[in-house]
Amino acid sequence: MREVLDDIERWSAEGKRVALARVVSVVGSAPRAVGAALAISDAGDISGSVSGGCVEPDVIEEAQTILRATRPGALSPGPRAKLLTYGVSEEENFERIGLSCGGEIQVFVQAFDPADWREVAQAIHAGQSAGLGTIIGGPAEWVGLNAAYLPSSQATYAPLNSWHAPDAPGAEIFNEYTSASAARLLHEGASEVMNITPMREGAEWSKMFFASYLPQPTLIVIGAGHITIPLTRIAKTVGYRTVVMDAREAFATRERLPDADEIIIAWPDEALGTLPLNSATAIAVLTHDDKFDVPALTVALTAPDVAYVGAIGSRGTRAKRDERLRAAGITDEQIARIHGPIGLDIGAGSPEEIALAIMAQIVAARHGKA
Repeated sequence: MREVLDDIERWSAEGKRVALARVVSVVGSAPRAVGAALAISDAGDISGSVSGGCVEPDVIEEAQTILRATRPGALSPGPRAKLLTYGVSEEENFERIGLSCGGEIQVFVQAFDPADWREVAQAIHAGQSAGLGTIIGGPAEWVGLNAAYLPSSQATYAPLNSWHAPDAPGAEIFNEYTSASAARLLHEGASEVMNITPMREGAEWSKMFFASYLPQPTLIVIGAGHITIPLTRIAKTVGYRTVVMDAREAFATRERLPDADEIIIAWPDEALGTLPLNSATAIAVLTHDDKFDVPALTVALTAPDVAYVGAIGSRGTRAKRDERLRAAGITDEQIARIHGPIGLDIGAGSPEEIALAIMAQIVAARHGKA
């Protein structure tokens, strides 16, 4: 959603109406994962994708049909949303729209209501976690209803229905969709379809797609050396915001690091203390100098939610550094969180290959892979 949000907001500001298509289910092989989004305006603007091109023409046509049927004053008002299913074998693919890879996806298309997304959009722009529950199956009058889920001051998640009257259709589903379920999905960064049990006698079963929107992942690189240059480039390519810290002004320059989103000239441990360190943060210590490494690692390892901490250096260098960390009060359990020598073992030699190995390990850690 993040990749199409700016375009949606710009189109809306221009007075255009927008439809949003999201992948809500994937079975087998598919080009895009659950949550992938495609935005379409009534003027024909397109942003994002749901399949890499396989089914986009059909999704766009369905979206335009929904926009025509839901525009103010439409002669033949129609549904505001529709659930589409695509699953075609390689042999069938030449005859009809579908996936050449043989998998199956479900795409939910709906007229985009800025009011429904306001809280979620604000959270995304602010770098905060947010979720959105959307009814994709059940009573026709409920399909397409949305409710936002945002963190409360108690660090739990609860539905915010400020635009959704308690006695409106579907309200009971949103109100009974527990904060515990939303908290679990947001904690895991998961998006999935859930069957909603009827809340009263005679009510219909419904399906809700809950989408998790986590803060943009951030890579903080300690040290502006030669590996940092390709590392910030690769990190940006895979969607990370990059921050480079170095006390050496000659190294930490925009000319050397054109792909860094932020460059901080300061002692790394002091600079780290000024930034939010959370589960979307990865820290790569590349200075190979104890006067930078140990203080920076001390801060990184005492921030329990940091997703990844890696440090460059041989095994011998690591053993000496570990002793200095212990002397600084870092426990063996905290030290065990360090990925070092940093990066996957792919036989890397050049700065570019080392950067690739580091980024691959960061992505693997983010997705829970060993």
